[in-house]
Amino acid sequence: MRHFFFKISVALVWPVFAPYAGAQTLADTLPVDSAYRKTLDELVVTARRSNSQRFNTPEAIDLSEAKHIRLFQFRTAPELLSDVPGVWVQKTNHGGGSPFIRGLTGNQTLLLIDGIRLSNATFRYGPNQYFNTIDIFGLQRVEVLRGSGSVQYGSDALGGAIQAFSRDVELSDQADWGAGLLLRGATQDMEQSAHAGLKYSSRRMAFAGGFSWRNFGDLTGGDKTGRQSPSGYQELDVDLKGTLALTPNTQLTLLHQIVHQDKVPVFHKIQLENFALNQFDPQRRTLTYARLERQIKRGIWQSLNITTSLQQTEEGRSSRKNGSAILREENDRVRSLGFIAQVNNTFGQRWTANSGIEVYHDLVHSDRTDLDQNTGVLDSKRGLYPDGATMTSIAAFSLHEWDLTRWHFTTGVRWNSLIITAVDEAIGKVKIKPSALVGNAAIMRKFATHSRIFASVNTAFRAPNIDDLGTLGIVDFRFETPNYKLAPEHSVNCQIGYKLLTSRIQGEFYFFRNELSDLITRVRLDTQTIQGYPLYRKENVERAYIQGVETVWTYALGKDWSAQGSLTYTYGQNMTQREPVRRIPPLFGSLALDYTPGNWSFGVAWMAADKQDRLAKGDTEDNRIPKGGTPGWNVLNLHAGCEWRFLSLRLSALNLFNVDYRTHGSGVNGYGRSVFATFGVAF
Repeated sequence: MRHFFFKISVALVWPVFAPYAGAQTLADTLPVDSAYRKTLDELVVTARRSNSQRFNTPEAIDLSEAKHIRLFQFRTAPELLSDVPGVWVQKTNHGGGSPFIRGLTGNQTLLLIDGIRLSNATFRYGPNQYFNTIDIFGLQRVEVLRGSGSVQYGSDALGGAIQAFSRDVELSDQADWGAGLLLRGATQDMEQSAHAGLKYSSRRMAFAGGFSWRNFGDLTGGDKTGRQSPSGYQELDVDLKGTLALTPNTQLTLLHQIVHQDKVPVFHKIQLENFALNQFDPQRRTLTYARLERQIKRGIWQSLNITTSLQQTEEGRSSRKNGSAILREENDRVRSLGFIAQVNNTFGQRWTANSGIEVYHDLVHSDRTDLDQNTGVLDSKRGLYPDGATMTSIAAFSLHEWDLTRWHFTTGVRWNSLIITAVDEAIGKVKIKPSALVGNAAIMRKFATHSRIFASVNTAFRAPNIDDLGTLGIVDFRFETPNYKLAPEHSVNCQIGYKLLTSRIQGEFYFFRNELSDLITRVRLDTQTIQGYPLYRKENVERAYIQGVETVWTYALGKDWSAQGSLTYTYGQNMTQREPVRRIPPLFGSLALDYTPGNWSFGVAWMAADKQDRLAKGDTEDNRIPKGGTPGWNVLNLHAGCEWRFLSLRLSALNLFNVDYRTHGSGVNGYGRSVFATFGVAF
């Protein structure tokens, strides 16, 4: 397979060296309704915390918009990310999905919703399921910023940042009502979903609301895998969003989201670790925020944005071993209060800036009970985290941008201080105050209207959170004990990028290297065991680097035809342990061909990954990774859709050759041969 990937690599990168002097931009040559308008001239927000043209942004950033999400019928928000170039999605269970950006995931990759942190004080190291607590039916788009994000948004963005945006709610000149209904099903009872929505807009106010009911059956794999039971679960979601024009220059936006998942099994625990029951129940998230936006446009002051938010998450875990009468019920709840104030400035025609402050306060409640089902005796014990622990983050940031005729410069700085408190029954009261100062800088050279080359440096940090400091209990295949002497992790990400945008070809090419230091890692404590599990504690003991290449190219073959290919290679080395970095994705890529005549759309997509047999010691001990490494795979998918007046129909045929495959590090295999169908009505 490596030889085939080499041929694909050559095909993808040859346009970098082709002459394009005097070429027109794509925006100048393609009709507005062309299918090829999903281009580098789109506006993005995540890279600068304000609107910027993706083509002129000296960062590696990609996005998926609502039309793309609808067309390809992605089941969940994590599965949507599997279609984004440069992102590898690991699935511990069918109700999860943990995105890897440049070899990092979990609490080393920052997750956001509408500029508000989804990442909180209990996000775990390594893969987690929290991005799946975002209802995909309520999304307008998702942006992925690779190699940056800590200066803009704070702790955790060592690998990058992923931001989900709720559906747009816009004012209109005349009063207008709308409603919609979406029904989706899959073969082998893998999905039955329904989503109903209502919207209203006028000059003074706009509103949109939606309700989702989702029933996921057990995931059926390819060839000999068959049904992976238990892996199915149920979900109920509500999303409400409204905008009110207080004055001609002032808007107030209100949002409320609820995601509730029940009895989400952890399949590999039951299959490989002798559990009769192991599930998340419930997995719940609610988000409420109010955002005031005012256009000032006086002198250097352009706009002011103030956001207050309340986000609450609940993770329940139920488990019982085979042959045991003890039913363990664990429950962790996090209440996150947020405040963001941001001002945008213009200093002349070429210099713009946005600056602000952010405050977050997380309160953690954690408990555990062990019920003897034979005797009915209920025993209350310490939860996974110290009950009542808090984490407060206070930050100030300033981002600046200079856009000249031939050059483009960006720079930024953030100061972040945290206060973490906990009362641990074994240690007593603990209080630590980690802090960090990070910055970034980039320079971009413009060549005519069609190509850009840039170099950037982004520093980042990840403060130890409650999960790092206070975990006591079984995590994955080990038993962890607390350590309240941890310090922040740090990284320096350097990259060189090239972007091309012409009437027929758009492309991106990135070389990156991320130097990681003071890494918090689990350290084995001699040969001790608790409850049959080896004993570990987290410590700041490791240094590592991750480097690689990312490229994606799109070719306009005609008005209705386009082809796209992407390739990502990541190499990580733990310099302390003299072994590979854990869970590094293999070489992976995709090729796609799309045909969109009128209201119809057709597409074929080939996705592939090489084998990953370059493993760390922790990988070889991970029962989710086959002995000797994860085999390579090739999967072919077909998509078709039609929109006619107020009706829409979409079909997706996945894994046509019914291949057995697993994304590296996952606890379940991927979809076998299956068909997903979505029917929609919109008024």
